Amino acid sequence: MFEAAADLEAEFAELEQRLSDPAVHADPVASRKIGRRYAELTPIIKNLAAYRQLSADLAASRELADEDEAFATEAEELSAQLVDVEGRLTRLLAPRDPNDSADALIEIKSGEGGEESALFAGDLFRMYAKYAENRGWKTEVLDSQETDLGGYKSITMAVKATGAPDPDNAPYGVLKFEGGVHRVQRVPVTESQGRVHTSAAGVLVMPEVEATEVEINDDDLRIDVYRSSGPGGQGVNTTDSAVRITHLPSGIVVSCQNERSQLQNKESAMRMLRSRLVAKAAEEAASAASAARKSQVRTVDRSERIRTYNFGENRIADHRIGFKAYNLDQVLAGDLSAVIEALQAADLAERLGQGPA
Repeated sequence: MFEAAADLEAEFAELEQRLSDPAVHADPVASRKIGRRYAELTPIIKNLAAYRQLSADLAASRELADEDEAFATEAEELSAQLVDVEGRLTRLLAPRDPNDSADALIEIKSGEGGEESALFAGDLFRMYAKYAENRGWKTEVLDSQETDLGGYKSITMAVKATGAPDPDNAPYGVLKFEGGVHRVQRVPVTESQGRVHTSAAGVLVMPEVEATEVEINDDDLRIDVYRSSGPGGQGVNTTDSAVRITHLPSGIVVSCQNERSQLQNKESAMRMLRSRLVAKAAEEAASAASAARKSQVRTVDRSERIRTYNFGENRIADHRIGFKAYNLDQVLAGDLSAVIEALQAADLAERLGQGPA
């Protein structure tokens, strides 16, 4: 069942040794990468040790059960514990996205619905920011284009974990299922007749990667600078500090105007570009995969309508897995646990059905 156990244990021992080397910690990028993989393997190694110990104890208890009834009772308890550990190991060893341990970038864009869509994009931003805060993650707005009523034409936020969490608790591994079209049904603040409108916003969730993990040729970039603007097009900066970067081979365009410094805006835009390139590669890989291997719950683009938020019924519905709940007010306040856990469970069931990666 656990054919790869020996290789993983050898890798874990090597990582442990490297983490004790001061030279590794002198390189922040290498240190983070090693620490992330170490955190990913830690629960696997712990559960492997528990599995072996329980198996040995169970065998001993069964051997002594004929002589002492107390050992028969102990054997039943150990058998139940072994089933639990085996289940955890099966989940941990299932094929998974190699980016699951990464931090995340969330890009939210208003869609159909005009100003109401921009206001909804703001609601989604605050929902994810509150959820991140509840989990102890740090957030940072990299770029935003605000509207006159306080909504967002677009906003990009970085979500970063503290320490090196395991994949099931890392920002990208948790939030990746949020990518797609989010639809809202409510009476907009801009509606004078009290009619319910339907509008939508697009969410793109990308893994944040280190500069050393994505090779970008400077000759492939066109960098434009311009003056940043605020709601309604009003100027907010008297210098050309905003930066727009076009990656010529892929056609991907990213821009950033939130910082006062052109250099800071360029650095933020490059973070966004690296994540967009990784997301694009993942999307292309998924498209090339056979139908049997495609996930039904994960997505990296905004082309699929995944969820509806109905204010009149206080209802949230995720269309991919048939999830429905009537606590929309709590969800928008950051309580996303139930829907995210349901999506993770559906993804796990699919990964277990795939067999080895």
